[in-house]
Amino acid sequence: MTYPQPSLKQLPIVVLFVVLFPFTGMIAQDKDHHQPPSASLDSLIASFKEEWSLKQDFLTSAMDKDLFNATYKTSDGTLVALNDMGADGTLLYYTTHTNKATMSTKHSPIYPETLTDLGLSGKNMQVGIWDAGVALDTHQEFDERVIHMDDAVIDNHATLVTGTVISTGIEKRAAGVASEAQALCYDWSKDKLEVAEAAANGLLLSNHSYGIKTEWVPDWYFGAYIKVSKDWDAIMHHAPYYLMVAAAGNAQKSRDNEAPVCGSVNDGHDLLIGFTTAKNGLVIAGANTHTDKEDNLSEVHVANYSSFGPTDDGRIKPDLAGDGTSIYTTVAASDDSYGSSMGTSMAAPGVTGALLLLQEYHDKHYGGHMKAATLKGLALHTADDVQAPGPDYKMGWGVINTKKAAAMLQKKDYSSVLQENILRQDETYTFSVVANENEPLTISLSWTDAPGIYVNQGDLNMPTPALTNDLDLRITKNGDTLFPWKLDAKTVNQPAAKGDNRVDPYERIDIPNAQGVYTITITHKGQLIEGMQPYSLLVSGAQLNSCKLEAPETLALSASNNGINISWNTISDENQYEYWFRSTDNTTWSKTTTANSHAKLSGLVLGQRYLFQVRSICSQKLTSDFSPIAAFVFEGYDTVMALNGPLSTEGTLSLTPYPNPAADYLKINPEISEKAPFSIVSTSGITAKSGQVGTQIDIAALSPGMYVLVVQDGNLTRSSRFLKQ
Repeated sequence: MTYPQPSLKQLPIVVLFVVLFPFTGMIAQDKDHHQPPSASLDSLIASFKEEWSLKQDFLTSAMDKDLFNATYKTSDGTLVALNDMGADGTLLYYTTHTNKATMSTKHSPIYPETLTDLGLSGKNMQVGIWDAGVALDTHQEFDERVIHMDDAVIDNHATLVTGTVISTGIEKRAAGVASEAQALCYDWSKDKLEVAEAAANGLLLSNHSYGIKTEWVPDWYFGAYIKVSKDWDAIMHHAPYYLMVAAAGNAQKSRDNEAPVCGSVNDGHDLLIGFTTAKNGLVIAGANTHTDKEDNLSEVHVANYSSFGPTDDGRIKPDLAGDGTSIYTTVAASDDSYGSSMGTSMAAPGVTGALLLLQEYHDKHYGGHMKAATLKGLALHTADDVQAPGPDYKMGWGVINTKKAAAMLQKKDYSSVLQENILRQDETYTFSVVANENEPLTISLSWTDAPGIYVNQGDLNMPTPALTNDLDLRITKNGDTLFPWKLDAKTVNQPAAKGDNRVDPYERIDIPNAQGVYTITITHKGQLIEGMQPYSLLVSGAQLNSCKLEAPETLALSASNNGINISWNTISDENQYEYWFRSTDNTTWSKTTTANSHAKLSGLVLGQRYLFQVRSICSQKLTSDFSPIAAFVFEGYDTVMALNGPLSTEGTLSLTPYPNPAADYLKINPEISEKAPFSIVSTSGITAKSGQVGTQIDIAALSPGMYVLVVQDGNLTRSSRFLKQ
């Protein structure tokens, strides 16, 4: 295509490149050298600093000679800024990926209350936001949680993006996904260098809702693995807990690529460019989504602005889709101003916020953060598939499903696997699982690959794979071998096939009606860089042990003058139990975990009334309902136990939630205090919601099914089952 660049002063671009931008050696094709996977980021940061210094010298010299404009604004106020120069001398201008919304405003519905109901808000978590400038830190929604990390100017687009991630929700429609997280805000001028430094200091996630302006590059740039792609892969490779989230771009209707790797210029394919063609990050498409009352997707379409893949080597890009249409959030006009925008710029930060909450959950309950390969794999593994089964080049693996991802974390070691391992040269890893037959068996292999060997410097639609370490996932049963999904860049409109995937650092196998035992095998092709490759294995729909989420039903008491022994029926050899014990004078339960089916209670006071209940535990976050409550007055050998119903205690006042069945809300009989704490527990033992009773309890976000409402009012704990429609 023709790609006129702004305000060039008749000087050939190649001459500019040779004379004024002399760091060409940093862009040269690199076929032999790779940093070791465990190497420090120090050398990479040093090279980025040198590159930045040379670039600044170049820009200063060029501006002195009045050769071109380094920055300017479009008619709608969008900032466009020179940020880099390609191997062929092409000036690479950055721009943002958002447009003013023309449709009715809404807050994104695909980041449901499920995560906040689990006590997740982003508190004590940090996220990096790189953009055209920095967010308005004095906005009422940010509560001093926006930190300016450089001297960049306040920017409206950066404020939109930051609000989508972290807004408090003073204006409810504008609530961010991670409403208590802290945002570290930078402008894009030194993005690689600053991200590398931040990742070295522990940054887990960053959002990038901008990219190279597609109108001003030659066609070979589209889908190409170029130096900037390799640089970002190198950052993630050397910082294995850091994950970049980038907007795919809004060029679908642009016709900017006149020579796509597939189809015609009108199809919208092969429009990814720059860091969106990197292997290790997440590239986010824009979707128009509609959900039902339970936050389940009822309808979804790719947005008519969202840029399609593939990359030239046929990798699955974009990776995921997020809702990016008419998102209501903060703007920079004043400290209490809001607006609605659309674009992949708005889809990406919603995904970033959701991923941050998943990291928060894992840290709280499993003691540490997931590696980026695990987090990325979890998001792809649990995405809602759209249209034909398998991935595609429009929305990748589908629309992010944070509720499903959180549930998979909850079921870790019960019906799901999240392993972080290392595959060494010539090793084979095998792992057998039994399908639980209640849901599809899905197996994913995810890894953060070493930077690509081949770097494109001008070849149109070059299919050379960017993949460096090619791992392979296979599933076998009764002599049959199942292969992962794969796509073909030459047949972009055909459904995904299954076979040997030689290009993607993520592979997945879905088994819809799985029964019996399956063997997972992980191998590799050729030589592994540094002789090894860390990887993450994710499995859902498995039966990992014989533990059962059943509450003990038979409690027996034996007494002595020194205390009480309470025993209950054994559920299975692999069950553990958690028993709760308190006197009726105390509102706080004492909780003890045991592998035995009995408990000894000592230090009891004669004449004091006590309560006891027990439940099964199958993992850190999966518990059964409680047993019937054992109530007794300690009288030494004469102690007698009385049993009440499950999850209830003595008292004449019953708990009667209504309506039942219920769809959107529950009301409680007025005798119970509005300040009484409540929890809603699923039949599998997962706490789905908690808080204070108030005038009514909002249950619109709960999935359909049977639940137990538990309310503690004063010294009494009451419960009642209800059906969520």
